[in-house]
Amino acid sequence: MKKSSLHIVALFTLLSSAFNFHAQAQEPPNFAYLGLEPDIITNFVGPSAKKIGYVRVTVELMIDSVDVLEIAEHHMPLLRATTIEIFGQQPEDKVKSLTGREEIRLAILKALQDHMRKETGATIVKDVIFTKYLYHG
Repeated sequence: MKKSSLHIVALFTLLSSAFNFHAQAQEPPNFAYLGLEPDIITNFVGPSAKKIGYVRVTVELMIDSVDVLEIAEHHMPLLRATTIEIFGQQPEDKVKSLTGREEIRLAILKALQDHMRKETGATIVKDVIFTKYLYHG
């Protein structure tokens, strides 16, 4: 009796999780992607003030919904300027390290969300993705 009860509970759990997965799979995400065109190219300062490097990054923004894509496009100059400003403030060691790159990405995401919240009342930008990341210096 106990064994069959355990089997029924396990079967019920398996079926309910499969049903939930199927229900979630039917609702496709409504995200949109918006590229900051052209690539972001800016300088960064090395350990000595005489040494300057540059970084070239292709940035894609994940937008909350296709419905707000036009709003994000309208604010493109603000989004680009914010991204360039943050990159320009970064030290060489942060630009060149993987953990630093992630910190920069998160700083850009937070700044873009803050700006969009002030301008539109919603965060609009869900994520920031670097699809190309080159540096020299």
